[in-house]
This record gives sequence, structure tokens and C-alpha cells, in this order.
Amino acid sequence: MWFWMAIAALLCWSGSDLFSKVGSKPDDKYSHWKMVMAVGLVMGLHAAYEIFVNGTEISWYVIWKYMPASALYILSMTLGYVGLRYIELSVSSPICNSSGALAAVFCLVVLGQTMESLQAVAVAMVCVGVIALGIVEYTEDAAARMERQKASNIKYTKSLIAILLPVLYCLIDAAGTVADEIILEGLNEDSANVAYELTFLFMAVCAFVYTVIIKKQKLTIPREGPKLLAGVFETAGQFAYVHALAGGDAAVAAPIISSYCVVSVLWSRIFLKEKLSWKHYAAIILTVAGIVILGIYDA
Repeated sequence: MWFWMAIAALLCWSGSDLFSKVGSKPDDKYSHWKMVMAVGLVMGLHAAYEIFVNGTEISWYVIWKYMPASALYILSMTLGYVGLRYIELSVSSPICNSSGALAAVFCLVVLGQTMESLQAVAVAMVCVGVIALGIVEYTEDAAARMERQKASNIKYTKSLIAILLPVLYCLIDAAGTVADEIILEGLNEDSANVAYELTFLFMAVCAFVYTVIIKKQKLTIPREGPKLLAGVFETAGQFAYVHALAGGDAAVAAPIISSYCVVSVLWSRIFLKEKLSWKHYAAIILTVAGIVILGIYDA
């Protein structure tokens, strides 16, 4: 069962990437707040299920204690949603998914944890891959960029913010992982996860007030439907991830799940018609290889 849970997590999180991208309209400057609304709503429903059906205990103490990690995770995801308006999913997903490598470095520096030599090589591979991906993306010839973007019907101009936003996601998400390491001592993991989901629900309410009530933005199912699907896939992926690692061979499950950005790149090529240069793909392969190695060690 653990193997199928690992596959489910891989498919769900890559599906979340895909529908987040579809829902992030370049012409809608409020799309990231609408994504927060959709994901927060689904997470709030799941939190209610955990509390009232599974009996997960929750209190204000747990919510406040876990707040630093929750805030970092939600901030990183929000910035990631903004970034999807400016850059291809094929480029954004590998950069964002490199946060695990950066978290390993943070834990090494901040918490004094040790790192095996192969882990250090994997971290270096991820860092070099991400830097190379950023350089390739930013220095690409304008004519070549226009030519390869013809199939997708979405034109992305070269800009620093396009690379900066997924990099910020990576940095802040990695900081959230370090906060997790510190805060979770003495906390029940199920309760902490519910606290995170309830905090996301609160942010969804705030986003609704700002976007719909203050800014008078209209919500329609055709435009906002993909955002809800992204929220469903995100939450389902988290559920499958926990059960995959807890229910079987984590040493195999972890690298399977950690490579979900490869599937995200595949979906972007099939469904979004995104096309990258060989330099992009070379940098992505190097990054993903490092992520998979770290997934094995993390298990």
C-alpha cells in the first residue's frame, strides 16, 4: 500500500502544480489571493474532518506555537502563486522543489546537524542546477524565447522577478522546514498539521475580504475552478505523503515523492505546451538528480 500512496503523492503534488499554473492567469493581478482562498478552503475542510471525525486534538496553544512555521509555509506558497504569472511551470517547479536542499544547509548551519559526503554532493548539485537554470532563463536570447513560446500561446518576457519569486519560495520554505524541526519537539504532528490548515483557512478568509469585498473582484467557476482543484490535489498529496512514509519502505517512498517536479515538467509539456531549450533541461536534470539523492538520505 505504501508504494501506491507514494505514487498518489507524486501525482497529486504534480497535479497541484499543474492546476496552480492553470489558475494563475497572467492578466489577473489578484490570482495569487484567489489561490490562497481556494487552497485555504480545502485545507479548512480537511482540518474539520481531522478534528470532528478522526478526533485530532487542537488548541490555541498549538496554533500559536506552530504559527512561525505556518506563516513561513503560507508566505512561500503565496509568493510561488505570484511567480506562476511570470514564468513557465517547467522552470518554476524545479526551483521551488529545491527548498529541501536549502533546508539541509540551514539545518547544518542553524541546528548544527551533520551531513554525509554524498548529501553534500547532492546539495551542491541542486544549488548549481538552480543557479544554472536561473542564468539560462535570464540570459536567453529574446528571439529564441519567443520562438519556443509559440506553442503555449503565453509570452513571458525576461525579468528578474520571474526568477526571484520561485527563489524566494525556496528560501522561505526552507526556513519553514527549519522552524518545523525546532517547533515540532513536544508537539503532536497531526495537531500541528491541523494548526497549519486552520491558519491557512484564516488567510483564505482574509484574502476573500480583501479580494472580493474590498477590491470587488468577481469569482466565476470557469476561472477559479482550477484553483480549487489545485487545493484538492495539494491537500490529498499531503495525506498520501504522510501515509506513504509511515506505512512502508520510506527509503524508496521518499525519492519517488521528491521527484514529483519531474512529473510537473512533463505535465507542463503535455498540457500547457511549454517548451524549453536543452540548456534548461540540462539544469533541471542536474537539480532533480540532487533532489532524489537527498530524498533517499532523508528517508
